[in-house]
Amino acid sequence: MVFRKPPDGGWGWVIVVVSFFTQFLCYGSPLAVGVLYLEWLDAFGEGKGKTAWVGSLANGIGLLASPVCSICVSSFGARPVAIFSGFMVAGGLMMSSFAPNIYFLYVSYGIVVGLGCGLLYTATVTITCHYFDKRRGLALGLISTGSSVGLFIYAALQRELIDLYGLDGCLLIVGALSLNILACGSLMRPLEASDSPPPEKTCLDKVPDQYFVYHEKEKTVEENISILEKGYIDEKCANNMPDYKQDSILNKNVLSSINVNEKDTYKKKVVEQTNFCKQLAKRKWQLYVNYWEETVVLFKNKVFSALFVAILLFDIGGFPPSLLMEDVARSTNINEDDYHMPLISIIGIMTTVGKLTLGILADFKWVNTLYLYVTTLLMTGVALFAIPFAKSYLALAMLSGILGFLTGNWSIFPYVTTKTVGIEKLTHAYGILMFFAGLGNSLGPPIVGWFYDWTQEYDTAFYFSGFCVLLGGFLLLLAALPCWNACTSQSSKMPPNTYSYKVASSA
Repeated sequence: MVFRKPPDGGWGWVIVVVSFFTQFLCYGSPLAVGVLYLEWLDAFGEGKGKTAWVGSLANGIGLLASPVCSICVSSFGARPVAIFSGFMVAGGLMMSSFAPNIYFLYVSYGIVVGLGCGLLYTATVTITCHYFDKRRGLALGLISTGSSVGLFIYAALQRELIDLYGLDGCLLIVGALSLNILACGSLMRPLEASDSPPPEKTCLDKVPDQYFVYHEKEKTVEENISILEKGYIDEKCANNMPDYKQDSILNKNVLSSINVNEKDTYKKKVVEQTNFCKQLAKRKWQLYVNYWEETVVLFKNKVFSALFVAILLFDIGGFPPSLLMEDVARSTNINEDDYHMPLISIIGIMTTVGKLTLGILADFKWVNTLYLYVTTLLMTGVALFAIPFAKSYLALAMLSGILGFLTGNWSIFPYVTTKTVGIEKLTHAYGILMFFAGLGNSLGPPIVGWFYDWTQEYDTAFYFSGFCVLLGGFLLLLAALPCWNACTSQSSKMPPNTYSYKVASSA
């Protein structure tokens, strides 16, 4: 499917609004899971590392499945994927209210909700990138603030709902609110196709259409044989491929030897379906081979290779504060009278500010988005090193705000990916990077929780987290310094591959 030029406006602003509310509704509870984390610790009596798996899975499983999510969005389109995922998120939250143990939550909250969030995130980012080009940084920044606003509001909302209706009632109400994702997804109209004629199909692309011709109730046996033979002739003329030529000669001989009688109908049907399955299998196998070849080409770009290491280490070290900061405050024995606002809410509101600010900066031509992203990584590492020295609510609140602002670099990450590999490979490359981001999200909080279980304090855990983020930032900086402009210019000029996944044009 060939899309027309991004309009940078028009219906694109509707896409931005519904994508904002989609991320608000789906990520509000998983990002504010720190409030639920304290309740689960008291309810099930498990260790901090074991309980932290629930929140880490909810935020990491969708990213781990990003390659699959990308294929789903490319194959079916953003709108049907968003509607289906809305049911997953709402259903998973409601199921979690009936959890008898922590293992049930791993599936209901961690896997079901997490996978639904991953599908929704990929759908909103992909369709926004199709609608915007010059204002892509601003658009991505706006939609990504939805999850941050959700974190800010849901942190206070879930605490209030727990006080009023208990943990089970809170999850039921939050799940019901998530059903509004269905309305948002229905407005994600795909970008219209351009008026230019689509590229001519290759012989391999035509194969399934040629073979899938048998309709027992609509065509006679003679008509099916005629259509099948015509398909072989067209295939032979279109491309000189030895395998197809041999298959054509063989099948003509087989078909010519079959008498057109009612008793031979079944044999002819077997011949047609066998050839159809054979050629379809060949096409699918070639598609998988080409997909892995394209993946290898991506990793030959050293900036892209450093980017996947950086995002992995960043999420191992940078994600735990948003989940565990409330427990850090409780472990520090902070007086509840000084507790003016949940630390998670501070992280959420400052993440919103960071996403908007960084997204706007990314649109300026004089700003190198990769260097901007590296700067946020290095500053995040320093802030994580400072957490063990914060012994008051004010100090933890300030660090929460700084970390929240820097976590807003998620808004420019798709922008950096696009500049690194080109818009044609965005879906493929972004899916790979999000897989490693999900791996970091899944491992980070349990690792910090295990450090606490072993040492009975968080200091060592956050030293480890800060080291991971700083290491990723320095590696990315070293890879980007000599060849950032060269890599991006070469990537943007690379033509799209004929085997790239095609985005559905309609629901």
